[in-house]
Amino acid sequence: MHSTSAVAGHERFTVCRKAVVQELIKPARVVARGEGKWFIDFGRACFGGLELVLDKPEAGRKVTARLGEKLAAPEEIDRQPGGSVRYLEAAVVLAAGRSVYRLELGEKDGRLMPDAVGPVMPFRYAELEGLPTGLGEKELRNGAVRQVMAFYPFDDGAADFSCADNQLNAIWEMCKHTIKATSFGGVFVDGDRERKPYEADAYINQLGWYCCTTDVTLPRHTHEYLMLHPTWPTEWILFSVLIAWEDYVYTGDDASLRAFYDDLKAKTLQALARDDGLISTVKPAVSESVLASIYLQEKLQDIVDWPWAERDGCDTRPVNTVVNAFHCRALTLMARIAEVVGHLQDAAVFRTAARHATDSLNEKLVDRVTGLYVDGEGSTHSCLHANLFPLAFGLVPAERKERVLAFIEGRGMACSVYAAQFLMDVLFDHQRGDAALALMTAPGNRSWRHMVEDVGTTLALEAWDNQYKPNQDWNHAWGAAPANVLPRKVLGIEPLEPGMSRVLIWPRAGKLAWAKGKIPTVKGTIAVEWERTGADGFRMEIELPPGIVARVGLPRLGGTVEVDVDGQEKKGEERDGAVFVEIVDAGRHRCELRTR
Repeated sequence: MHSTSAVAGHERFTVCRKAVVQELIKPARVVARGEGKWFIDFGRACFGGLELVLDKPEAGRKVTARLGEKLAAPEEIDRQPGGSVRYLEAAVVLAAGRSVYRLELGEKDGRLMPDAVGPVMPFRYAELEGLPTGLGEKELRNGAVRQVMAFYPFDDGAADFSCADNQLNAIWEMCKHTIKATSFGGVFVDGDRERKPYEADAYINQLGWYCCTTDVTLPRHTHEYLMLHPTWPTEWILFSVLIAWEDYVYTGDDASLRAFYDDLKAKTLQALARDDGLISTVKPAVSESVLASIYLQEKLQDIVDWPWAERDGCDTRPVNTVVNAFHCRALTLMARIAEVVGHLQDAAVFRTAARHATDSLNEKLVDRVTGLYVDGEGSTHSCLHANLFPLAFGLVPAERKERVLAFIEGRGMACSVYAAQFLMDVLFDHQRGDAALALMTAPGNRSWRHMVEDVGTTLALEAWDNQYKPNQDWNHAWGAAPANVLPRKVLGIEPLEPGMSRVLIWPRAGKLAWAKGKIPTVKGTIAVEWERTGADGFRMEIELPPGIVARVGLPRLGGTVEVDVDGQEKKGEERDGAVFVEIVDAGRHRCELRTR
């Protein structure tokens, strides 16, 4: 089905969406609770409905069903889960001659859903009362009751990840399932409570989607929808440029860049720039013409992080450091986009603007004593975010990187599940893999281990815990960053050139003993398996499809090293704590680093 815009004059969507599909899921566990009463665990939460299939229904019999995401006690659904965690009770009356019954869900569960699928809600557990007495565990396990999962077409076997740490393996499984399950509406959404796209959510969701399945239409459709239906946070507007660039890098298709080029220029918010290149949404107020140029029908507001309490005490100022870091990144990427589509004069203008804004950020938003970024112009406070995003976007001068990095590492997980995407990237990219993995699996309630082991959710949470966001939902893909971080940083597979024609394969996993897995690309599957060999050796096997050149990084663990590729000694390039070699041929390759 071809997407069309609801904004007059903008029928410019460049992909044809696929239809949402459904999968019938049998119970993972069935427990008898008395005559005609059963507790059902489907193993994982999903967005869907509940069906009963009864061979000989008794006309007039009433069957009550309860669905929920959370347990109050073993084999007992929490009927008052709080926040936006879901619970529903409904009944069906059996009729003679009718064998299949779909539980009727609430009106709000029909949001985004096509008639062919119907309303869906997130749930893992079901309680049934009033079932015919002849119906037993065998019948229930074999299809008399089933979860009907709705999702955008998703290739479950396209990606895989496992490693020496079982906690990381469980985190990967939870996050990968989140990416699939939250596609139910045919567009990336921010969870069950609002069920609408947001740019920051879409960015994290997009990266996870590319790492988990073969489809590339859903990220682009969501992005193009948001280009014309943006949301209110300032940084979210700027995210559109970041999302557009990732779409091009992973697909190699520039159609969307061309179709939305002028809109992407507006999304850089360059219209707000002062003489020094920095921007503010407060002084002066953003004009109606600027808002119209980005299709926004409400005021812009700087967000830094969400919820507000996750901003590490940020001292918000009219000229905000996080906002301006995003602005610098958007200008840099816009210059690259302009080059791709052949607007070379624009590219030069955006490169100059990016340098100017970056120079001003490093001149006016830095504490000269500590070397850290302050939260905004006139502030003396340095929060995690004001330092995290400049480092993530490559804006920090070399002489101050170590100070900024040490500060970030020392703050730990002083941010939301959203900003944790960038925290993980920064730590891995600056050879702090052990610190990143430790944060993923940390005790306490600010880690993905907490979601899996303490909360017991099978879909990523909107926030680290209910205490940080009491109205959070339990099905938010922006909390699923490990779905992309583990393949990109632990397996080490990342694009270097558009369309994955050249990739980086560089595991940055600290002291982790081994990992293996695969990810899909538009050119085929890339598989990686690596292990440490002794105290200072490293062995990796990779499989490349045709049309991909790989820059392979082997962690340098000791003194003088030698590198062997497919039985031949190679001279590699040493930098950033690794030795790099190029592999140009498709097929399976074996790389080994030994220390002499």
